[in-house]
Amino acid sequence: MNNIYKTVHKFGKDEIVINKSRFIGYSMPIESEEDALEFIDKIKTKHRDATHNVYAYVVGESNNIQKFSDDGEPSGTAGIPALEVIKKEDLRNVVVVVTRYFGGIKLGAGGLIRAYTKGAKIGLEAGIIVEKVLHHKIKIRINYSLYGMVENFLNTQGYIVDDIKYDDAVNIYVYVKFSDVERFINTIRDMTSGNVDIEEVGKEHLSMKAGKRIK
Repeated sequence: MNNIYKTVHKFGKDEIVINKSRFIGYSMPIESEEDALEFIDKIKTKHRDATHNVYAYVVGESNNIQKFSDDGEPSGTAGIPALEVIKKEDLRNVVVVVTRYFGGIKLGAGGLIRAYTKGAKIGLEAGIIVEKVLHHKIKIRINYSLYGMVENFLNTQGYIVDDIKYDDAVNIYVYVKFSDVERFINTIRDMTSGNVDIEEVGKEHLSMKAGKRIK
């Protein structure tokens, strides 16, 4: 499992007109090749009247699967440029579809490459390019008397608190970066003089941009 990788956060859509041709860029985060093909089919159905529905996608930790289609455009002018945008951004597990409605003016090979590059780029940007950073979800169980001090530490240090549950003690669920888990646990134990139960309850890749979580 990659501890950190780049992808898009959500479904993205944007469009641009180049020499009267309309290019609509779509992107989507995916988990499998099946997800990619399902998304491509969905866009093709939506735009069955389009001149072309060009696509590219990558799947796997090392982009083990890389596929593209020119969908009738001259070979090398559409699908490969879209794939190259994904690879240049070093993205994982993402699909891009660029739909074209021909406007009557031929763009030539160079023009097509630029247009499909731009179409893929705006589609990806609309999906918000993020870093997926592996976090461990830690449960901290403490007495109420320690809650204020621990809460202040979590807030000032910028930790992501997922949930707080109250029973005969306070149960705080915190996301901690994979690289920071050991230090975090030791700090909490020191702070509470060992009067704490700490448990790892899961792992999750969170979407991060400029150091902040995006939900």
